[in-house]
Amino acid sequence: MPAAGKRHRAAAEKIDRNAHYDVGEAVKVIKAGATAKFDETVELAINLNIDPRHADQMVRGMVALPHGTGKSTRVAVFAKGDKAEEAKAAGADLVGAEELAERVQKGDIEFDRCVASPDMMAVVGRLGKILGPRGLMPNPKLGTVTPNVAEAVKAAKGGQIEFRAEKAGIVHAGVGKASFSEEALEENIRAFIDAINKAKPSGAKGSYLGRVSLSSTMGPGLKLNVSSLVG
Repeated sequence: MPAAGKRHRAAAEKIDRNAHYDVGEAVKVIKAGATAKFDETVELAINLNIDPRHADQMVRGMVALPHGTGKSTRVAVFAKGDKAEEAKAAGADLVGAEELAERVQKGDIEFDRCVASPDMMAVVGRLGKILGPRGLMPNPKLGTVTPNVAEAVKAAKGGQIEFRAEKAGIVHAGVGKASFSEEALEENIRAFIDAINKAKPSGAKGSYLGRVSLSSTMGPGLKLNVSSLVG
């Protein structure tokens, strides 16, 4: 068995698959089991009792994790003139207008977040079929179509992440690295859960939060006690 498989099995043997862990206890177990040679990502998966095929049950938004994600975010900004200069000063990795659109059309997409000033949407709109499926299309509701491009760049660089329910009503997110302190991971997890609760759609009925699990990149998943996440 490969070393990674042995590590996974050894970690799995230390947890109770049927137990529901309080968030603090779960973080301790996940950190102890993250023994890969790289800094593993701590991942949260939430099953929501929604059907996102209905417009009034879609869950999508942004959340700023108090301790960031532990990974760098490459940000592209569609802007001209003063707005382009503001974006560059704020630390954007790629800034441009028509020439940036041409790069995207050729498949040169070396960024994780895309921001646009409102006057650029005629250009960006043509890229919907490319950026949309990748979850990169700028959106005013998410604050990525904005006249304040500098603020959007700083937010993305500072640990703001986007969340979106998939077809089965599941939301996935990386909420930090195994090297983070227990306190930092717990605060990030609680911030993410709080954002999900605030994004509860009007069409959601009954119990909104379903199964919640926490894992590291190479480790097994732990079920979380939902009541330990609320409040």
